[in-house]
Amino acid sequence: MSIHETASPGDDAPRLDIVVNNYNYAEYLRHAVDSALAQTYPETRVIVVDDGSTDESRDIIRSYGNRVLAVLKDNGGQASALNAGLARCTGRYVLFLDADDALAPDAAARIVATFATDSRLARVHFRQRIMDAEGRDTGALSPPPRLPLARGDLRRQTLRSPFDGAWLPTSGNAFRTAMLRHIAPIPEREYGRLGADWYLVHVSSLLGHVGAIDDPLGWYRVHAENGFTKSGASLDLDHLTQTVHYARLTRGHLHRTARRLGIEHDPERMASMCDVANRTLLRRLAVDRPTDDSRLGLLRLGARASAGRRDIGPVMKTVFLTWLATALLAPRPLVGGLGELFLFPERRSAINGLLGALHRS
Repeated sequence: MSIHETASPGDDAPRLDIVVNNYNYAEYLRHAVDSALAQTYPETRVIVVDDGSTDESRDIIRSYGNRVLAVLKDNGGQASALNAGLARCTGRYVLFLDADDALAPDAAARIVATFATDSRLARVHFRQRIMDAEGRDTGALSPPPRLPLARGDLRRQTLRSPFDGAWLPTSGNAFRTAMLRHIAPIPEREYGRLGADWYLVHVSSLLGHVGAIDDPLGWYRVHAENGFTKSGASLDLDHLTQTVHYARLTRGHLHRTARRLGIEHDPERMASMCDVANRTLLRRLAVDRPTDDSRLGLLRLGARASAGRRDIGPVMKTVFLTWLATALLAPRPLVGGLGELFLFPERRSAINGLLGALHRS
């Protein structure tokens, strides 16, 4: 079963609501809001949700007057802010823009045009350029061009290996509002301050098809306060713990949503190579953090995860299983280096080309 929406007769220019969610990002907020207001697509509305900021954010928001719809609330975390913004949405489509990111001027037009190609689309994702803290384009893309963006009916893939494909954080996705309401609100107590995109991106993939735009339509900002920098520099056990936690939560919501939508699936078959790798590194490196994962259990789960992938060949599966067995058995001082090779492409630049060729084959 999938949720299908029929276009309204005569609705030639459906609106896109851009919800800017902000908490103490005054130094970046104006860049985000200005980029949302500068869209070339005329049927765009900008909603700015401030999640109890204590800096100058609210003065900045007020300076826009009636050019934006301001939602000022007590601090409750990212999930709470997105829920508050979605509650104000009346457009056909919605994009949640983090206040430290920005959109290209034609983003809304490209997104609406993509949704118009298929009424089954529940979500459209697109690449982002990477900018530094000062807003300078670094020349990098997320995800990198060698990684394809998934598209089409991803329900089976999502219920088999939900976290293995290239997926974008909050600002790299737009949603069909009516479909999104089927899984709203985002569970606030579970996803807390930063994890709302795990729920939005993965669970929404069960609601319909997914569209993809390979051109970058925005910028993701890398700075000292976001998760990208913390996870992209070196192994961070706190970040790894959080990632494993959100994956576990999201698996549960995927199972429950699939049952509610009548989508047949086997919960025992869900296994992701990335999740197995993260749990393996946590099992080996975070000796002070209890885990239920055993080495043999992780090896079996890794074999199941690689067997379930239809988008990679046997050579890449063998590479992964070899890495996994080595990470499970190697002396602990070597495991950190193995983890960085797996998690951070910049640490394996000498072999990325070969790995990309193996992946495509």
